[in-house]
Amino acid sequence: MELTKKGHACVRISEGGRTLVIDPGAFGEPDAAAGADVLLVTHEHPDHFDEGRLRAALEARPGTELWTLRSVAERMAPAFPGRVHTVGRGDTFTAAGFEVEVHGELHAVIHPDLPRITNVGYVVRSPGSPAGPVFHPGDALTVPGRPVDTLLLPVHAPWNKFSEVVEYVREVAPRRALAVHDGLLSETGLLIYGRNFGPQGPGTGGAEYARLAPGESLAL
Repeated sequence: MELTKKGHACVRISEGGRTLVIDPGAFGEPDAAAGADVLLVTHEHPDHFDEGRLRAALEARPGTELWTLRSVAERMAPAFPGRVHTVGRGDTFTAAGFEVEVHGELHAVIHPDLPRITNVGYVVRSPGSPAGPVFHPGDALTVPGRPVDTLLLPVHAPWNKFSEVVEYVREVAPRRALAVHDGLLSETGLLIYGRNFGPQGPGTGGAEYARLAPGESLAL
């Protein structure tokens, strides 16, 4: 499988001519959802869910389908009957040959004064591929409760702090942690986070840490 960072929290996963895209939101690249077979959205915040971009992708390619939680599905389903699927914690499904598990239920707490919304994460694997499972938690530090090879790590957000993120990686214990949710960081901030996740800082408990620039790809 090949994973491509499409800016902020969005990634494209491709294998055998099939493509799955997670969270093509407003902070990602405008073409992130284009041509995808499968679209997954973790929650309704605009940096993860850009309604216009999703509609454009679904309209341009009749075979494209969307899996997401109820708050997003209710907005998208009327225009695309049979192509928008509502999922929640514990669900499993196969889409375009990718096997997907749904984990988690709630967005992390930003502040007690702000209503807490729903959020799900996705474990994605491709049967027959030597690549191990990939987990995108969305906006929560959800522990999937099963081994994952690659953790898409939300490094910076209004709802987290560095110590929590470090402990999260250590608890999930992936082979590799790839930075996502980094669109609000300056180049200086990215350097500081990279140093602290590496041997000069507390580290990740043995997981390899890396960050892809938008448009950069990695063979899993």
